[in-house]
Amino acid sequence: MRLFRVNDYRFDGIVGGYLCLLTPSGSDETKTMLQRLREQVLEANLELVRRNLVLYTFGNASGISREEGLVVIKPSGVPYDEMKPEHLVVTDMAGNIVEGKLRPSSDLPTHLVLYSAFPKIGGVAHTHSEYATAWAQARKPIPCFGTTHADYFHGPVPVTREMSDQEIAEEYEKNTGHAIVRSLEQTTPSETPGVLVANHGPFAWGEDAGAAAHNAVILEAIARMAYFTLDIHAAAQPVGNALHDKHYLRKHGKSAYYGQAKDKQ
Repeated sequence: MRLFRVNDYRFDGIVGGYLCLLTPSGSDETKTMLQRLREQVLEANLELVRRNLVLYTFGNASGISREEGLVVIKPSGVPYDEMKPEHLVVTDMAGNIVEGKLRPSSDLPTHLVLYSAFPKIGGVAHTHSEYATAWAQARKPIPCFGTTHADYFHGPVPVTREMSDQEIAEEYEKNTGHAIVRSLEQTTPSETPGVLVANHGPFAWGEDAGAAAHNAVILEAIARMAYFTLDIHAAAQPVGNALHDKHYLRKHGKSAYYGQAKDKQ
């Protein structure tokens, strides 16, 4: 395939419909950063497998280097047990492939919308975990019934509105990202580190890829407990504001005192 240059980029044609552009050799620092980010993102993807949140090639996790404006994401359709750091795909914020020979996850546009809209997040994880996906398919937000939920979410886990036929037909994955952003209009990404996409499944995020995977695990646990709570007592009511605030703020508030000093942000 013929190579050509534009400014500082070397274009290497098209990979599975994605424009592939490779930067020149780059600094050793950039190479080291990308290798470290690849390893972190691979570990986050494997954590989803270890916690039984994905089947076969379902799901994906990504991480971003804000300094370089580069995203590392799972390749599309590659079995987790075969995945190595070099298989992960590096793209810029426009979705152009910077490094990698495989196609990125088909959910890449959703991840990119979230990274653009939420500048403080550093990782995104998407699964089709059983209980969270069941709530998403029911198009129901998950109420906060207890302190486990309150430790991580300062409110219910929201569900996006159902997407229109036009949104599905035109830039479906990108519009999925916009639907997620709209669902957080009354909260923040830090107070609500995950949502349910109607009829689809959960997306979670965090300060890095590992934190995003962690929050995906918590979201599934919350969804499971809420399901059983309603199964035991269909008229169960959400926890009161005082207890909800206490548990969330003691862990995430300005005067948080949960954990050791070195763990506080």
